[in-house]
Amino acid sequence: MADNSKTEDTASDSLEAAKNASNKKEKLADQVMQNPQVLAALQERLDNTSLTPSSYIETFPKAVIRRIDALKKLQVKCAHIEAKFYEEVHDLERKYAALYQPLFDKRREFINGEAEPTDAESEWHSENEEEEKLAGDLKNAVVIDEKAEETNVKGIPDFWFTIFRNVDMLSELVQEYDEPILKHLQDIKVKFSEPGQPMSFSLEFHFGPNDYFSNSVLTKTYKMKSEPDKTDPFSFEGPEIVDCEGCTIDWKKGKNVTVKTIKKKQKHKGRGTVRTITKQVPNDSFFNFFSPIKVSGDGESLDEDSEFTLAADFEIGHFFRERIVPRAVLYFTGEAIEDDDNFEEDEEGEEEFISILS
Repeated sequence: MADNSKTEDTASDSLEAAKNASNKKEKLADQVMQNPQVLAALQERLDNTSLTPSSYIETFPKAVIRRIDALKKLQVKCAHIEAKFYEEVHDLERKYAALYQPLFDKRREFINGEAEPTDAESEWHSENEEEEKLAGDLKNAVVIDEKAEETNVKGIPDFWFTIFRNVDMLSELVQEYDEPILKHLQDIKVKFSEPGQPMSFSLEFHFGPNDYFSNSVLTKTYKMKSEPDKTDPFSFEGPEIVDCEGCTIDWKKGKNVTVKTIKKKQKHKGRGTVRTITKQVPNDSFFNFFSPIKVSGDGESLDEDSEFTLAADFEIGHFFRERIVPRAVLYFTGEAIEDDDNFEEDEEGEEEFISILS
């Protein structure tokens, strides 16, 4: 009987100890769960362990994964075919650029006053024809010396400079001291790389004689790549600009707007004497466009600011090529800018409409 009683007491003690341990665990769990940091960590762990597409794929049998790998290999081959497609597009752009050029040459002649359009060439029916007719009647009613006025105007004054002012992307680069120089800008041309050469395009800025530099043409060349990245072939989305190269501007004495002279006072540590030195430091200017950041060829990565500057440069070069040069008159009048703004508004409206539906 004694043995039985002792056994019962031991079992009772064990049960009590288990209850106490359980209670302590529950209290500890309650305390832990009331800690926001712990809860956040648990939630993050749960999110990470949720079923992602890649983890879903990993649940497939090996035979299915093998077939998926075969599809990826086909996808890489598709990317290489797409790269060839864009190379042929570049060839087509070169071909049609030659067809556009006579029209652009005539545009240059009209802008710079080298030729006058005929009546047939200048005949244009606008959407606001009635309003313009009324404005014309009012103008005719005012006595002005039109012949004298016409004699003083050559071509279309400040054509390219006005485009720079109208387009936000460009006006942000232009400083007040750049403006007199840009008024000498007579033409901008796009030149595509020759057949068999690495894919690239060049922007040519043609200037008339001026007091600032002796160059008649300033160039900027953008080098492009149209091939899938070996380490990440699925990221290929077409040709991309990978580097750019400017030119040397032959500034006339004291006219370089890309630098400024500052004076600094230096105190000699021993003698205590003070001297004033002058030094040149970089200055904000549109003409820094022709001295771009160089992409490192040794694989070293650029810092964040340099990457941002280079990306903005690539965007500007692309915008000149795709929009400004082909549609110059519409950026001069502002019509292309209005179209761009309307397109952006339509995109926003479409996004709002989609979000409402969803």
